[in-house]
Parts: sequence; C-alpha cells; structure tokens
Amino acid sequence: MTLAAGIDLGTGAVKAVIFDVTDGKINWVSRHIEKIRQRDPHKLAREALDLAIKDAGAEIGDVGYIATTGEAESLDFSTGHFYSMTTHARGGIYLEPEARAVLDIGALHGRAILVDERGKVLGYRMTSQCASGSGQFVENIARYLGITWEEIGPLSLQADDPEKVSSICAVLAETDVINMVSRQISTPNILKGIHMSMAARLVKLLRAVKVTDATVLLTGGMASDIGLVAALNEAMAGQKVDVNSKSHPDSIYAGAIGAAIWGAYRHDKLTRLDELALAS
Repeated sequence: MTLAAGIDLGTGAVKAVIFDVTDGKINWVSRHIEKIRQRDPHKLAREALDLAIKDAGAEIGDVGYIATTGEAESLDFSTGHFYSMTTHARGGIYLEPEARAVLDIGALHGRAILVDERGKVLGYRMTSQCASGSGQFVENIARYLGITWEEIGPLSLQADDPEKVSSICAVLAETDVINMVSRQISTPNILKGIHMSMAARLVKLLRAVKVTDATVLLTGGMASDIGLVAALNEAMAGQKVDVNSKSHPDSIYAGAIGAAIWGAYRHDKLTRLDELALAS
C-alpha cells in the first residue's frame, strides 16, 4: 500500500487527509480536522497527520508523499508544498467533477477560481483582506449575537425582512450589526443581511473571472453555511448569472485533498524518473 497525505493549514483549522494511491488509483481512506483555537498550528498539523494515518490503519512509513498547502510551507516533516489556489481547484474537482469554478471562503478572505475539467486554474479573483466577507467576521458576529456556528445557516433561512450590511470594512460592518441589535432587528434578519452582503461581493468575483453557465463548488470553512449558499443562489438569480452554487459535506477538506492528489502525482513522476535513471 502506498499512501499520499495532504495537510491544509488554514487560519482557523488544520485539515489532514490520507489517500491510497496504489497502482495509480486514488482512494480517500481517512481525514482529520483540528480547530486551532490559539494553539500551536505546526504541532496541530503533525497531530492531525498522525491521527489521519492511524485512522487509515497505516504507519508513517507507508506514506510516500506528505504534501502541504495554505500556511504549512515551513512544516519540517513535509515532502513538498503546493499553492492553496491550485489545491482548492483540484480538490474541488475531486468533490464535484462537474464544477468549473471554486469559491473558496475561508477565515480571512474569499476567492473565485475558474478551473477546467482537470482542476487547472484558468483565472482567479480575491476579496480584500479587510472585507466583511470572511468566516472570521461571521464567527465574530455569531459570538456577539450569542449563537453557535451551527445555528447561523438555519437562522438565516428564517429571515423575513433582512437588513443588509452596507460596509465592506469588517470593523465598520460589526458596528452596523451593533446598531441593528439596538434597533431590535431580529437575529435571522441580521444574519440573512450579512449573507446577502457577502453573496453580492462573491458574485462580483465570479463575474470578474467570467464564470458562466457552470456549477460552482464552495470550499473552505464557510461552505457548510447553508444560509450563505442560499444567499449566493439568490444573488446569482438577481444578477442574472447562470451559475449554480453548491456545497459538499467534505468541502472544508478541499485544500488538503488537492494537496494529496498533486502530491501523489509528483511522487509517481519522481518514481518513474528514478526507475528510468536506474535502467540507464
């Protein structure tokens, strides 16, 4: 058995996956995720890898390639590193083969990535770092409203008169929300308004990379927010963008998946070169 590992070190969480790549086949065998929560991310990355390997019923010696992405470039136990844009693109195609664009919405930013059927990046656009369109911003608002992360999406779907957040600056947007609470705007209407504002900016990114008549897969931590997915589809319909946005239960692992797949490809290529060198 030959294994390839992928580790995606993000701002909010570490994701690790293990793929069996024996005889050129790609089979996902295990995964593990750890929220960082002010802990040492490099130590968590190794723990996540070890647990994923254990869940696969394997040992570290069975792993032919340990690929990293995100902020994991300096991990001393990795074999190679890949840019997160390329790993999310490849991981997105693995999870949703019909997708021709990926919307990666993480803790600090959102980005639209145009891809082909192989996961090759054809173009991309990213939100500014201070924009109120990130997972960290939504998490801060949820904490202020006294609700859990899991409640955000379902509550947003209950909105009947959403109050849209106008500011693109996260600090000013949080002030907007505080004012909404003082005006007794309901939590569902606040959350739906936030989702509408985020969706409007994300649709602009998709338009900028010229995504048309395609399926878009959401990746990153915000992909599990069903309120945001609904707001995105509404925004696309409103702007007459012929695109269907989807999420996947494993969307948060897209970066790690892509890293593992690219790592397996590189491992196979290096192995073939070594065999040719020995044969000559």
